[in-house]
Amino acid sequence: MKLELRKRESISRRAAIVVPLASFGVSLLFGAILLIVSGANPLQTYAAMAGGAFGSVNGLTEVLVKSIPLILTGLGVALAFRMRFWNIGAEGQLTMGAVAAAGVALFWSQGMPAWTILPLSLLAGCIAGAVWAGVPAILKAFLNVDETLTTLMLNYVAVLYSEHLYYVAWRAPNYNSGTERIPEFAWLPRIAGRAHAGIFIGLAIAVLLWAVFRYTRWGFELKIIGANPTAARYLGISIARNIVVTLLVSGAISGLAGAGEVLGLTRRLQQGISVGYGYTAIIIAWMAQLNPLGVVLVAFLMAALAVGGDQIQMRMRLPASVGVVLQGMLLIPMLAGSIFREYSLHVSRARNQESRIENREDTDRQEDDAVDGEAAETGGANGSSRSRGTGGAAGTLRSGGTEGSAGSLRSGGTGGSA
Repeated sequence: MKLELRKRESISRRAAIVVPLASFGVSLLFGAILLIVSGANPLQTYAAMAGGAFGSVNGLTEVLVKSIPLILTGLGVALAFRMRFWNIGAEGQLTMGAVAAAGVALFWSQGMPAWTILPLSLLAGCIAGAVWAGVPAILKAFLNVDETLTTLMLNYVAVLYSEHLYYVAWRAPNYNSGTERIPEFAWLPRIAGRAHAGIFIGLAIAVLLWAVFRYTRWGFELKIIGANPTAARYLGISIARNIVVTLLVSGAISGLAGAGEVLGLTRRLQQGISVGYGYTAIIIAWMAQLNPLGVVLVAFLMAALAVGGDQIQMRMRLPASVGVVLQGMLLIPMLAGSIFREYSLHVSRARNQESRIENREDTDRQEDDAVDGEAAETGGANGSSRSRGTGGAAGTLRSGGTEGSAGSLRSGGTGGSA
């Protein structure tokens, strides 16, 4: 028996609905098995997770707080993945965006109009993220250096650099770590609890990217490059230019996520800026099928899962590691389900057996036809030989007998007369 994944000719509406629901059901089942093994009641645990995320205003605002960087980094990753550029560096781009925004807000605020500091800080975060993504983009576009390695390595560089700043270079007096507090006129306004206006920025960028992918030439070029780079070259599309431009925009969006964290949430550069949002964004982008609007929904669900997972330790008295493992158990089937939206699973054992039987029958039939043909050719050759032999002998005998008799008569007659 052989299992085969075959790409669907088109994604039906039924598959688009049934597959995610089935994946979610399998996720809950796997999570329930883990909880039972851990000695917890699955129903009570799931109820605690849902209550922690959506059961109060505070829980809902915390979901929004976590969803903001997930939305922005997810959009940045989805943009790069659209053309099959594997940007694994959203974590580093977010970190450098936070560093740049904090630097402008802390050290450029003297002598400048107060209203300019917030937009300049946000712009600095975008530029820093774009520059950090531009390095691997240029290496890929002109030297064909593998982008997975370069973007991943730059994550560690960015994180270590930020640690040097808030532990040493920019550390506030009388603090073990962290910078001075950012001036209030550079804060992003908060809308509820700790949730800030960055959520509106993320939603606006999602709608803008959706329109770009659907209605613009650039969106079409990204789709063609991702689907078939050779065809893109024949169409005259510059792949190198698109790599650089796309990664600059992708890095800028991720850098904006970091700027939002320091200007709207922590209001200082400190430990905890880099907590893995950029890596989670990769999962979000794939689960959303690189759809910007889908990224918003999946990011919100991932944030709810993270907030609800914290309740496992507080309410159910389970180790924190169980919550992390449970999140993974819930995500794996959902990621696998996203594959089955585009591919269908087939068992090829019966078909292979039938094809082997048909091939064997065809071979036997061909061999029988060959034998019959040889027999027919042999019989025809024998009949021709016999016909030629008999006719020749008879003709010889007739000719010889006639000539002999005639000769004898003529000879006898002549002699007698003589």
